Amino acid sequence: MVQPESREGEQAQLPPGQRLQRGWPVTHYGPVPRFRPERWEFRVFGATADGGVHRWNHEEFSALPHETVVGDLHCVTRFSMLGVEWGGVTARTVLALAPPAPEVTHVMVWAEYGYSANLRLSDFEAEHTVFATHRAGEPLTAEHGFPVRLVVPHLYAWKGPKWVRGVEYMTADRRGFWEERGYHNIGDPWREQRYSHQEEPGDGPEP
Repeated sequence: MVQPESREGEQAQLPPGQRLQRGWPVTHYGPVPRFRPERWEFRVFGATADGGVHRWNHEEFSALPHETVVGDLHCVTRFSMLGVEWGGVTARTVLALAPPAPEVTHVMVWAEYGYSANLRLSDFEAEHTVFATHRAGEPLTAEHGFPVRLVVPHLYAWKGPKWVRGVEYMTADRRGFWEERGYHNIGDPWREQRYSHQEEPGDGPEP
């Protein structure tokens, strides 16, 4: 992995309004869920190509093709981590194993306690979008999303929930947990799309 040559180079890679973070702060809403492997299941449902629900238990999900990607983490609270190594199952792998119907335009990623984040299909199927199980070669800790968290490096980190349990394919957009509470529907850090009042026509679901 190529590192920036200087602090100035690192700053040049930061989206507007962000600061470089050396460590990894713990940020989440609600308690840390207890992992029960015998009950854990990852589901893909909604508008699937075959009309069915696709399921993997923890052992089966852990056996899916594992890839390593390098991507940033940009938190809406204004810290950024650059060039982070993530290991896990890419969203493209999930899409290949459980294809969406042709009319799918968005997905809702579901996590523990009913937490959700909506994404455009184009963002979900991006090359570096990954259901991460590891960071820098080490398993995620419970506080950082073990056993699975979604990482979408080109969007703000709230679009990548911790403790993911499934993906819903959708034929129309629908706001997720934070989007219903005033966060921007898309969340592009390079355009500083932090809050819903910044949305332009077409950024959010039809009223």
